[in-house]
Amino acid sequence: MAAPAGLWAEVRALLPGAEQGLTLALSGDVEDCVRLLLQRARGLLCGAAGRPCAATAAQLRRLGDVLRDYSWEKLNAGPWREVGKAWRQVYAYGCLFGALAEVAAGRPLAPAVRLCDMGLLMGASVLDNVLARLVRVLQAHLPRAERRGPAAGTAEVRPWGGPAAGTAERVRTDHPSPVPVVQLEDALPHLQCPSLEHFRDNYLIPQKPVVLEGIMDHWPCMKKWSVDYFCQVAGCRTVPVEVGTQYTDEEWSQKLMTVSDFINQYIVNKNSMGYLAQHQLFDQIPELKEDISIPDYCCLGEGEEDDITINAWFGPEGTISPLHQDPQQNFLAQVFGRKYIRLYSPQDSENLYPHESQILHNTSQVDVEDPDLVKFPNFRKAAFQSCILMPGQVLFIPVKYWHYVKSLDISFSVSFWWS
Repeated sequence: MAAPAGLWAEVRALLPGAEQGLTLALSGDVEDCVRLLLQRARGLLCGAAGRPCAATAAQLRRLGDVLRDYSWEKLNAGPWREVGKAWRQVYAYGCLFGALAEVAAGRPLAPAVRLCDMGLLMGASVLDNVLARLVRVLQAHLPRAERRGPAAGTAEVRPWGGPAAGTAERVRTDHPSPVPVVQLEDALPHLQCPSLEHFRDNYLIPQKPVVLEGIMDHWPCMKKWSVDYFCQVAGCRTVPVEVGTQYTDEEWSQKLMTVSDFINQYIVNKNSMGYLAQHQLFDQIPELKEDISIPDYCCLGEGEEDDITINAWFGPEGTISPLHQDPQQNFLAQVFGRKYIRLYSPQDSENLYPHESQILHNTSQVDVEDPDLVKFPNFRKAAFQSCILMPGQVLFIPVKYWHYVKSLDISFSVSFWWS
């Protein structure tokens, strides 16, 4: 069955019209045979007048498979930082040609959406980030039920925070765990919309953590975002999920799954513990990025706005980020749910017993809420500050400040790392 003419025209309009315009430029060297495969796929795509016929679509699909399989081996041959950008671009082209072949052949669109997501996650941008533009078109043409993914559970409740969290959710309703007590002498200070100068002089320069209030009240996410909203906007999208309570656990792992499957398995039914910790979510799903704003205080940093890393943290009650430190300043913005957060100064690093291994050198060996003081006796010397971060609050975590984070409810946070 051929693709509907309107959909194919909409998809084809995302690409250059002529073969010479589809440059296939690569940022590095790859084998000549790979370049020939790319050129052959380009020729099939651009050589057909109108929609490719079934035979041409099948050839394009096979070429996409070969390009993805070959480059996938290169992507997984060693440490990710050593993977050449050219091979990530080849993988993105393989995903692009595969997705286009699915559309041209009139196949169901969900596999094409997944191919786009795989290219966005594992590949590098090609043709002015065409995969991000393509997936938005495809998602709009999916049947409504497929856009959301499988239906979620049965119990209707709201995340902590009431109306600010959005519409009613279908999530589990078991008893929440006890909320840690924040003693007055340990409580972090709170500020209501401080001026740039006041924040700079009293918190940024002296590197003191503080909870900021009122600075994200105008963000659209505060009225729109909810578990149900994510199913509507991104239910069919494939994302990486961290499986396990915390990344230091032996059983911790990562896997790819759709947002709706993640919500059903880890949020609604909670068959096990899983967390969506995504450094690319807002690039992968721009609709979500439009609902947040970079805090104005980031302009006090040394880098440009493009240098700011925006991360998404979405998971059930009980997920934990063990005591660790990050190499940049951090604004942690709480959209819905509550988090218990404990902070320790970098001056106390020796009392926090960082792991000796290079890969975990920024993480403490100590279980903050149940420390083994026989094994880690100096931990009792470390002074800390803490807070229950509520929806609409933003925590400033200075660079290298140790922080422990525990979700007290179904929670969605956005962090901004800046220099």
